[in-house]
Amino acid sequence: MQLVLISGLSGSGKSVALNVMEDSGHYVVDNLPATLLPQLVSHLRAAGYQKVAVAVDVRSGASIAALPRQVESLRNMVDDFRFLFLDARDDTLIARFSETRRRHPLGDDSMTLAEAIAKEREALEPISELGQRVDTSDIAANTLRNWVKQFMNLEAGSQITLLFQSFGFKHGIPVDADLVFDVRCLPNPHYDPVLRPLTGRDQPVIDFLEKVPEVERMIYDIQGFVASWLPAYVHDNRSYLTIAIGCTGGQHRSVYVAEQLGARFREHARVLVRHRSFK
Repeated sequence: MQLVLISGLSGSGKSVALNVMEDSGHYVVDNLPATLLPQLVSHLRAAGYQKVAVAVDVRSGASIAALPRQVESLRNMVDDFRFLFLDARDDTLIARFSETRRRHPLGDDSMTLAEAIAKEREALEPISELGQRVDTSDIAANTLRNWVKQFMNLEAGSQITLLFQSFGFKHGIPVDADLVFDVRCLPNPHYDPVLRPLTGRDQPVIDFLEKVPEVERMIYDIQGFVASWLPAYVHDNRSYLTIAIGCTGGQHRSVYVAEQLGARFREHARVLVRHRSFK
């Protein structure tokens, strides 16, 4: 059986992720108390279900505190266990609730929306590092759907997954980053009018950056750091490690460096490359 747990902040995109799971043939259960997970898995396995996705979040009440203990037992119950935790900045969550005019699950007349979000974040913090954490602050719903599909297409196993993620510092550092590298000191193609509308995946920008020795030196140093410490993260039972590469706008330098690093690590680990500043 494959079991996918989905959790995260209200407004971070859990419904989008669940819809992807349902469209891919998973039996979907939303808002299940964490204490009932083992019974659910046993029941669905006996009924012949092979792919199951369950959303567990703050709506489960006090039972959410049991999730860390349940995760360990669930890993032993199924062949393929995955945990996706969706997060977003407070300002993004407030804007999304304002747009949809929906009430926050913890909201009442005694607290503001910002206070309800802060209370939910505090309640979910103990489980936020149990699986792959994804910051949805600056990505559209279609982009999130594609990211979830990539997450699901990864082969099961003990091999660690490296996620190289480009971003722009002017948009903020991704909250799901485990390691952050700043490449703003490298020459910026933005100041070339011909290169400005392009990205780090376009050949003219690649040619521009390949001619700069400092760019290769930066990539080599980041590669060496990640490779040196990767065994320690594996020993720490990490299944996922997100390496964020940032430049000013997240369009040229960080994109090129993330692509280069992804290509160099594909022989040693499962690799995903993401770019936050464009689809």
